[in-house]
This record gives sequence, structure tokens and C-alpha cells, in this order.
Amino acid sequence: MRVAIGSDHGGFKLKAEIIAYLKEHHIEYNDFGTYSLDSVDYPDFARAVAEAVAGGEFQRGILCCGTGIGVSIAANKVPGIRAALCHDTYSARMASEHNMANIITLGERVVGPGLARDIVAAWLNARFAGGRHARRLEKIAEIERSFNCK
Repeated sequence: MRVAIGSDHGGFKLKAEIIAYLKEHHIEYNDFGTYSLDSVDYPDFARAVAEAVAGGEFQRGILCCGTGIGVSIAANKVPGIRAALCHDTYSARMASEHNMANIITLGERVVGPGLARDIVAAWLNARFAGGRHARRLEKIAEIERSFNCK
């Protein structure tokens, strides 16, 4: 599995903690930035990660900002992305099992480093359940297609 990861300045420290987790578990990743605490605009990094995932270069993506909300909104504008804001392990697991979320977003001002590691582990280790959830994902894809045609 290859993971694309990115953050703005508000999620920079949490991103570093998650990268340490990925390294410890020998999970291949690419850091799309930011690379410092200097103020930047979160949509730039959310877009880069989302496009890399939607394009198939990476199977999963992780985005961090202060709350996780901004990067989630921005990433979900990219066709084919299902970014889920997760602040607990149950939501992370369900994002994978029920929603086949290909990106999770976390907020550095909301989630501590230990919980962030647990959230990432729960999400990465969960598998899509299929069944009735596949039907629902197809309906989401149809909504997306209907707007892309206009």
C-alpha cells in the first residue's frame, strides 16, 4: 500500500507523528508538504494529495490541518475522492468498512498524537465490507458523475 500524506501549517506536527507511525510499520508514503510551520493555504495540499489518490498513484491519503475540516472539504471536491474526517477509531474503521474512504482527515487541534496513530491504524487495517455498502457507494458515484457532466 502506498499512502499520500499532506498538511497545512496547522496540521504539520500531527503529520510528522503520522509519518513516524508509517515508517515504524514499513508503510510506503510520500509527503506532499507542507514542510514547515510557515502559514500556507490548506486547499493546495489537500488537492495535491487528493489528485494523487484519485489518479491511482497512491491507494490511500491522509490529510491534516487544525481541525481536519478544511482539508476534508477541499479533498472531497476532487472526483473519485471519499475523504472522511475522523476523530475516533470507530469512525475511522467505519469510514473504510462502510464508505471505502480513500482519504482520512485529522485535526491537530482536536486529536492528540497517540489517538491519531490509533485512528490511522484502525483505518488502514479495516477492509471494505461490500454488500449494501457497495450499492450506496455507486449512488454517490452517480451523484458525482451527474455534476461532472454539466
